[in-house]
Amino acid sequence: MVRDKRGLALTAAGDDAADAYDAVVDEYLAFGRNAGALVKEALARDGAMPMAHVLRGYFFLLMGKGGLKARAARAAEDAAAGAGTARERGHAEALGRWAAGDTAGAVGILEDVLLEHPLDIVALRIAHFLHFYHGAIPQHRDSLARVMPAWDGNVPGYGYVLGMRAFGLEEAGEYREAERLGRQAVDIDPSDAWSVHAVAHVMEMERRPHEGIDWVRRNESAWEGKVHNFANHLWWHQALFHLALGETDAVLDLYDGRFRADTGSDEYLDLVNATSMLLRLDFGGVDVGGRWTELAGHCRPLIADRIFPFVDAHYMMAHAMTGDGATAAAHLEDMSSRSGVGVGTADRVYVEVGVPLCEAIAAYGSGDWERCFERLEPVRYDLFRLGGSHAQRDVFHQLLIAAGKRAGRDREVGALIAERSALKPWPHEAWMQ
Repeated sequence: MVRDKRGLALTAAGDDAADAYDAVVDEYLAFGRNAGALVKEALARDGAMPMAHVLRGYFFLLMGKGGLKARAARAAEDAAAGAGTARERGHAEALGRWAAGDTAGAVGILEDVLLEHPLDIVALRIAHFLHFYHGAIPQHRDSLARVMPAWDGNVPGYGYVLGMRAFGLEEAGEYREAERLGRQAVDIDPSDAWSVHAVAHVMEMERRPHEGIDWVRRNESAWEGKVHNFANHLWWHQALFHLALGETDAVLDLYDGRFRADTGSDEYLDLVNATSMLLRLDFGGVDVGGRWTELAGHCRPLIADRIFPFVDAHYMMAHAMTGDGATAAAHLEDMSSRSGVGVGTADRVYVEVGVPLCEAIAAYGSGDWERCFERLEPVRYDLFRLGGSHAQRDVFHQLLIAAGKRAGRDREVGALIAERSALKPWPHEAWMQ
């Protein structure tokens, strides 16, 4: 039994294996490009190390590919076989439950681990991710609040914890403290992309686009080239700020030159970034050329992956906006088939929120504005259940307004715009014209 850099017991062959494990964790927290290679190195040093198998399994699931769930399940079995501590057994069980679709069960186990081991930054980061895609805003915020007394600047990884705390506060609407902690984290490490991202979210929600553009650009040299495709999401945020200013040429430049420059990518976050931005541009009447067709080619094979309903809604945008009614129908049939009572945590959300939302998106793509409005309006207060951030889900609220305008629902649209303006008082967006 050895210990990691935060003093947590590890079942490992020796200090050399523990150092390799710490290197994987550091790379994961930094959104680094080499986490996969480093976990292989850790397993080369100790092929039975439970937490290395756990990380390998988590990485499979974080990639968002349905075909990797079985490999993640096997990693959970390998981890459980060698687990020498209750913490390691907890991680192995959480991984197995996540691989089976029971993400609520997984995050519950991780929170139990954190009660006993508040310095377990892997449990903290995975719980942070799962709360986010459950739309569990209070839990997302409070998961970090519970562990903060155990952390200070002397504990390795403190900046990453500040960044997670900042993002949880931002999503809960506590913008001042979120920005303070996010900036503190970036001061500790300017390449900390998640903390840069947390502050960008504050600026988006407070409608501070000029500051937002400057903020992302100011830190770009620190994280560009070091961060994996999450860098694309930061450029997506920069494009959102330009869109708020009506600078659509700048948005398209960022789309083509930055966050969709790799047109071969079928990573779900890359596709979410791209589809949601093109739909926002469509609301403003911007001609996006053949960009939808490129995205649809990647989204079509992914409809069986069943990662999160939030992601499926973005795939539906590509089907709808290219007029691919057959794929849209097949996707809706798959989503509707969910029983809502199975082991999958997201099943009920797929049926109760995901299906009407995706029906609305499909209707918008076919020009049936009235049906789009009728399917989306009743679930608008349930959209948080999809997961994702306020900034990301905002595209669905814009969709409701755009469909209402085109359907001639002037009374409802006026009310929706007044409601939205009270939350985001910025007068220059295309949907308000």
